[in-house]
Amino acid sequence: MNIKNTITSQIELDKILKTNEAVLLYFKTNSCVVGEAVEPKVYKLIQTKFQKISCFSIDMNQSPKIAANYSAFVEPTLLVFFDGKETIRKSRSFSIFEIEEAIKRPYYLIFE
Repeated sequence: MNIKNTITSQIELDKILKTNEAVLLYFKTNSCVVGEAVEPKVYKLIQTKFQKISCFSIDMNQSPKIAANYSAFVEPTLLVFFDGKETIRKSRSFSIFEIEEAIKRPYYLIFE
């Protein structure tokens, strides 16, 4: 199940990355219209095609240290981790198709 949650502490994030095989982090701010528009589409993609990925959002204004730790300096930034390792990084302008294609291979290698 990949319920979207907001992460606000590095300790919480470290635990999530250690206990989940696949994690998507969506770095955003509430002032970014593009980030707000793309976010539900990203989560819909994960829910329909990659159900074993757990999704989390991080507000870059509320948690600037977490954003800095992951070099997420532009919004939106999307990171996908498999087995605790960053595997996919997309920032600023990306399509849902790009995300799907990038996730497909590592996802199916691990889960299928």
